[in-house]
Amino acid sequence: MRIPMKVDYGVRALVELAMHFGEGQVQTAEIAAKQGIPEAYLEQLMTTMNKFGLVRSRRGPQGGHSLGMEPSEITLSLVMNTLEGNTSPLDCITSPTDCMFADSCAQQEVWKSVEDSIQSVLSNTTLAHITQRQSYLSGQGMYQI
Repeated sequence: MRIPMKVDYGVRALVELAMHFGEGQVQTAEIAAKQGIPEAYLEQLMTTMNKFGLVRSRRGPQGGHSLGMEPSEITLSLVMNTLEGNTSPLDCITSPTDCMFADSCAQQEVWKSVEDSIQSVLSNTTLAHITQRQSYLSGQGMYQI
């Protein structure tokens, strides 16, 4: 499975907001600079995440972004679905009736198992987990997700 750039950037931005959770708004420019995300692209991601409630955004000189819910309530599955939509490795998993081989395809079972495993990890990994790991790595001079 390949993680789309917008999901990677979205998670990085959310981790940055989680690091400041409860401290107020964080400006887009600050997030972009710290995470190496192009600011214009980050604005688009923040608009999408605001629309779906992952972040709260406020315009103006005192504006910025904050998390729209507790870090422990935001799963990677929620982020993936918000930013990417269908994450199945094959379309036949989500729409088996669209495939003429669905009833006799040996591959479908394998790919369904892969999809189930991926969804399990994404559903059980929260922003709180990633932020905790990020804090640990940052303390050692490493900065990676």
